[in-house]
Amino acid sequence: MFVNSASTFVADAIRGLVASTPDINWHPDPGYLTRREPLQDGRVALLSGGGSGHEPMHAGMIGTGLLAAVCPGLVFTSPNALQVHEASKAVHAGGGVLHIVKNYTGDVMNFGIARDLLREDDIESDVVLVDDDVATERADGPGRRGTGATVVVEKICGAAAERGDSLQSVVTLGRRVAANARSMAVALRPCTFPGSDAPSFDLPVGEIELGIGIHGERGTRRVPTMPAREIVAALTQPVVDSLGLDRGERVIAFVNGLGATHPMELQLLYGELAEFLSDRGIGIARPLVGSFVTALNMAGASITLVRVDDEMLTLWDAPTSAPGWPNNAPRAAGDLGERGGFGPTYEASETSGEASTFVSEWVASWAQRVLDEEPALTELDRRAGDGDFGTNMVAALSQLDLTAVRETYSAPTVFEAVSEAYLGHAGGTSGALFGIWFRQFYRTVESVDLASITAAARSGLDSITEIGGARVGDKTMVDAISPAVDALEAATELKDGLRAAAEAAAQGAASTEEITASRGRASYVGDAARGVVDPGALVIAWFFEAASAAQ
Repeated sequence: MFVNSASTFVADAIRGLVASTPDINWHPDPGYLTRREPLQDGRVALLSGGGSGHEPMHAGMIGTGLLAAVCPGLVFTSPNALQVHEASKAVHAGGGVLHIVKNYTGDVMNFGIARDLLREDDIESDVVLVDDDVATERADGPGRRGTGATVVVEKICGAAAERGDSLQSVVTLGRRVAANARSMAVALRPCTFPGSDAPSFDLPVGEIELGIGIHGERGTRRVPTMPAREIVAALTQPVVDSLGLDRGERVIAFVNGLGATHPMELQLLYGELAEFLSDRGIGIARPLVGSFVTALNMAGASITLVRVDDEMLTLWDAPTSAPGWPNNAPRAAGDLGERGGFGPTYEASETSGEASTFVSEWVASWAQRVLDEEPALTELDRRAGDGDFGTNMVAALSQLDLTAVRETYSAPTVFEAVSEAYLGHAGGTSGALFGIWFRQFYRTVESVDLASITAAARSGLDSITEIGGARVGDKTMVDAISPAVDALEAATELKDGLRAAAEAAAQGAASTEEITASRGRASYVGDAARGVVDPGALVIAWFFEAASAAQ
């Protein structure tokens, strides 16, 4: 993989995109892309985004007839709420803002928080949730992931917004498209993260992985290598069944490469798909073949079918200037911008008043431990999820000036700095949840005593469960937080309460080792995550351990 460094990979790629695409602007603080020319007054503004590594989705879909703005996260990590909020304000043209969101916990959460902030700004907004992956179609858990159908929803909604449809009309249309779309994917070879020397999961030679996700997750079934015709059948039949497609119906048939699949292979797969559908009397109204929703350098493909009507096809055929969409006119090169970073440049302000030695040492020692343990956290998440947890922790906590935390910050400022670092830099589910957790400490800890810390922890737990929906037993950070809160609420002295909370959190984190996850990305790999401690719960256990040690 071509990299300068893993930490600048996304920013460096965006720099090149903007240089080669003169009608796209990059706003590095807090980090979003927009069209250079603003929307016509009264038009609906379409905004999407997600973890980088899926290009040309989403950055390549900016243009007339498609998206007005895109919020890129770090690799395979959702953008944070501040990015989405600022981008939405920037492109709002009076017709409202529509978020097109893939059904991943971090994306749903951060876009949702952004819409809450937009309501405070009196900006009308709504969401179309794309949930097309039949590999995760089951009654429990977070539901179908959002994958290949996302670009189909974006294209059709973008054309509707371009012709002047109202926000509610575009939302209704987008939800109709999403409800009639299903996908499934296969990997011949897993992807490798920038700067990593190991793939996202192990796949022996001679085997393939069915039902994989687009974030480097392993699949739902591993089978011996088979001919392309059989692979297409294994992917397409569940899609047809989930949609309930009957003879005589029409679909958009989309064969998508996952990043390292040659166009000849994709065309081969499309030929097999066309024959499969023809044999069942299902007509292909429009084909789409190419790599549009990738997973870095994964060798594999996905198949998406979308049941269509005449209105959808008219909008599908409408022109767009987006550089990632096929059949665009040639475009001139843009100016090469300055090298720059990625994300906001937040620096916590110092507040007056005597610094709390206890809180400063507590948080600084905890943050340093998390930074030092990043490789271990990444390995845990690689085995149970998609491997980005350690990266998210470092993305946030490396923003802190730990010397200032120890020497000059008051207790509220310490917690505010950590919260802002997570909300503004980490992205993903962990960024949102840890950001909200520390925000409750910032808002609640008025004095450093048992009652104040207990109230903050309880408020943090309530906020996390309300936003994320996780409960004890779901193999998440809640498994460590909940027993720690119970221990604090049962205590009568701060020192004893923190010691009990540390012990309870450690036991709660350890309990996740044998749990099959039902929330978060670990839920997508099912029993494969058994035997792995949840990294979020482990970090929370360290948090209370550091508190007990500092008291």
